[in-house]
Amino acid sequence: MPLAAEIGLIFGLVLLNGFLALSELAVVSARRSRLQLLASRGHRGAAAALRLAENPGRFLSTVQIGITLVGVAAGAISGATLADRFGDYLQVVFPMLTESWADGLAFALVVTAVTYLSLIVGELVPKQIALRNAERMAMLVAGPMSMIARVAAPAVSLLDFSARFCLKLFGSRQEAAERVTEEEIKTLVAEAEMAGVVEPAERAMIAAVMRLGDRPVRAVMTPRADLDWLDLDAPLAKQLERLRASPYASLPAGHGRIDHAEGVVVAKDVLDAMLDGKAPQSLNGFLRTAPVIPDAADVLDALEHLRQAPVGVVLVVDEFGVLQGLISSSDVLQSIVGELASPAGAPQPYFTLREDGSWLVDGVMPRDLMGEAFGLEPPDDEDYDTVAGFALARFGRLPVAGDHVHWRGWRIEVLDMDGRRIDKLLLQREAPEPVAVSVQ
Repeated sequence: MPLAAEIGLIFGLVLLNGFLALSELAVVSARRSRLQLLASRGHRGAAAALRLAENPGRFLSTVQIGITLVGVAAGAISGATLADRFGDYLQVVFPMLTESWADGLAFALVVTAVTYLSLIVGELVPKQIALRNAERMAMLVAGPMSMIARVAAPAVSLLDFSARFCLKLFGSRQEAAERVTEEEIKTLVAEAEMAGVVEPAERAMIAAVMRLGDRPVRAVMTPRADLDWLDLDAPLAKQLERLRASPYASLPAGHGRIDHAEGVVVAKDVLDAMLDGKAPQSLNGFLRTAPVIPDAADVLDALEHLRQAPVGVVLVVDEFGVLQGLISSSDVLQSIVGELASPAGAPQPYFTLREDGSWLVDGVMPRDLMGEAFGLEPPDDEDYDTVAGFALARFGRLPVAGDHVHWRGWRIEVLDMDGRRIDKLLLQREAPEPVAVSVQ
């Protein structure tokens, strides 16, 4: 065989090795969701790539057979024939070299050159290409790799069986299911933000949406202590005054007390009646039924009831049927986008950094946000939903303004109380204590 043909054959084998390396990394790295979307649009390559990815054992066996055969063939050609030719050439150019020295030097140079070419063209460059556009490369190589797998089916089956048998010997009984965790999604969104694909506000909203299913309604509802409600036993003038003074469109109503709400009065219903010239004698006739959910339900459960509630609110009760609060679509929206302005004024941030490095924290700040903002992860067995609840658990009693406690490197001080509720807290990270070093 002419020398040029041998060199061309070796270069072709290196290219074939590069194709196999590219195929392996592209199919393994390609995102299933992206391939499934392309396959649903009629891309045959995407469907073929999915079939290869569904049985990774057989696919990897196919790739390994190809890479092994290519390596053996390239080594045989370069070591047995090309090195001999190059040795003869060295003896002609350098007559002082003996035959053994010329053959040894030629073998070393040929092996080094072929190894370098194999690493660059046969491994590194193809794998970089595969990583940069895994889905596209997977679709391009899926067809040829499927044909190779069919041709080498007997050998592939033997290798696949042998690999699975060895895995069982080492205690691996089944392939690990491919799962996407919440942390992986957050990491992906963070990478998209750094790349400029996702805005910071969008990232914050995505994180908030992912928390909805983990948050109980207690964490987002308007608590009973802050509710505006109507006393159905009060005179009509007082009822109308209360309805007018409230910034809310729907108010729960009860007889004498709000422990067991009878329903909801919608301000628009009363306004429509007055505009029609029908002066109401009592607001009892405007009472409408509202959905009721337990306080152990999560926000997604409340959202499902809100979709079907014509009054726009859902009542939240405890296990004894006593009203604990009210949740509206606005409450759910605020849990995603943050506090919204109200008739009472502009929204106040949950926490503010002060000049001395301490944090002024609102007591109603949700528990999960505290973990994200300050790295404070409360014990899972403690049942509360706000920073105020966290502080109460640390004190073990109802504190007064000025009380403080130390917990995991933080100094937590109560700045202000709103009755029996912790209104404002001061959080400050404590400096680590100096370590005493004895000098001998």
